[in-house]
Amino acid sequence: MSTSRDELRAGRTLVLGVGNVLMGDDGLGPAVLARLLQEWRLPPEVSCLDGGTGGLALLPEIEDAERVLLIDAIDVGAAPGSDVVLERGELPRYFGLRISPHEVGLMDLLALAELRGSLPREVAALGVQPGRVAPSPGLSDAVAGRLPDLVRRVVERLAEWGHEVRPG
Repeated sequence: MSTSRDELRAGRTLVLGVGNVLMGDDGLGPAVLARLLQEWRLPPEVSCLDGGTGGLALLPEIEDAERVLLIDAIDVGAAPGSDVVLERGELPRYFGLRISPHEVGLMDLLALAELRGSLPREVAALGVQPGRVAPSPGLSDAVAGRLPDLVRRVVERLAEWGHEVRPG
């Protein structure tokens, strides 16, 4: 008896932090993942992946998940440090817009998964408006100050999706 893709990915949630740590606020995704893993104990069905700027190489990870939570610096033209939340239904509106320095790969990746019929049923992007995306190490003060709140929002979303996340 063969196992379907839906059976293989049932219950699995991927928290995917994307961004380039050498480009200032674009390193938000990896910074949030590091803090999440330091401060919280995640159940085995939740996987965390530092996707860097991996683009299409991340397709198998996304296709093997039932839910995907993207963590990124997302440029929507708001004040630096402003919260940004994009739900699955909102993501296509941003496919043609530049919302992140590496979003072409990421948006192409999500579009390809959608085209293949393998985009998980639940996808959301959590992040903040970047202030500085330029060659420089570290986050700007406006974005770094938002890290605790963004980690809290990730934990809350995981709980909404039925995962038990505990302080670690």
